[in-house]
Amino acid sequence: MRCANGIEARQVNELFINIDPIQAGGRLTADAMKAVIAYGDGYSVCDNCRKPNRLDYISKPPIAEFHRDLASWLNMDTVRTVPGARRGFQAVSHTYVHKGDPVLLTSLSHYTEFLAVEEAGGIPREIVADADHRVTADATAMKIEEVKREFGRVPVLAFIDHVDYQYGNMHDVKAIAGVTRQYDIPILYNGAYTVGILPVDGKDLGVDFVVGSGHKSMAAPAPSGVLATTKERATEVFRTTSIVGDVTQRKFGIKEPEMMGCTLMGATLVGLMASFPHVKERVKRFDRELENNRIVMEALRSIEGTKVLSEYPRRHTLTRVDTIASFDRVAESHKKRGYYLASALEDKGITGVIPGATKIWKFNTYGMNAKQARHLADAFVAIARENGLPVV
Repeated sequence: MRCANGIEARQVNELFINIDPIQAGGRLTADAMKAVIAYGDGYSVCDNCRKPNRLDYISKPPIAEFHRDLASWLNMDTVRTVPGARRGFQAVSHTYVHKGDPVLLTSLSHYTEFLAVEEAGGIPREIVADADHRVTADATAMKIEEVKREFGRVPVLAFIDHVDYQYGNMHDVKAIAGVTRQYDIPILYNGAYTVGILPVDGKDLGVDFVVGSGHKSMAAPAPSGVLATTKERATEVFRTTSIVGDVTQRKFGIKEPEMMGCTLMGATLVGLMASFPHVKERVKRFDRELENNRIVMEALRSIEGTKVLSEYPRRHTLTRVDTIASFDRVAESHKKRGYYLASALEDKGITGVIPGATKIWKFNTYGMNAKQARHLADAFVAIARENGLPVV
């Protein structure tokens, strides 16, 4: 079945329970699907763009209202939509980081945070996660002091993930922000796995910037994301252009250099907007998501030799497991080698595990209902038993 010449119709979420770690929170709502079709043309949202000719001023569709509602929902003062969380990282880095400046990241930070620092000429310095793969306020203070001794000054910016992409562990951003405030270091909250998944209150956390991913956690098309700031920081990151052409003397009004004028347009923006009412409601039910995750985790832990590498009990649905002593033992002699696990799961209507992964791998149960969680749990146990693995 093809949707166009050479392009197969994608039916992953229609035909399977999808536990891909980066796809679970980005599945579109029905409203977003309709919006994508209606506004698929590149500049579709610009039909009613009037002076001052900037995206966040457009009232039809209600883009300006959406920006206000989004900022309020995150309890921040100002917000912009951006082409993915990484563009939020980039905008903030480019504003505060100059060549040779030390920047605080963590040993669990996403590679795009590093690239944002590199592009600005900064020097990354990592807070080391503890033995339980958690970043703490104490470790943050120690690293800042270490940077002071090395550079003779504190880092100019800190990137802290609330939930990291490697283990899905939750880190105490509020306590860490308390430390960075003592040193007057601006702090960026990476909410790629939290904004749109669970409640986020930027001012309560004490952060300067909140970055979220639309296509990862807000049921939106890619690439989409959000960058929210406090009032103080908004004047810096969302500063307006001052450049003037030497021949034409042209000026460019209130365009924002870090946003390159306008950011999201067409399907990406309107898809994000269409899913927003659903996203606001679903974050209130995160306890249900954890309960469904618990059903699956109990099943996996019942398979002898399986280890949970993420913090336990789980506080997020993204989870990393070690099955070297369970499913990988089977792979050593199975005719499909390590590919048997993904194949066996697919036979049971489950997808999202990287083909060939039987040692250490991740999955995400977000968005499934209790019946699907039980089916996934039963599938893991059944595959273990079918291949002679003890289940306790």
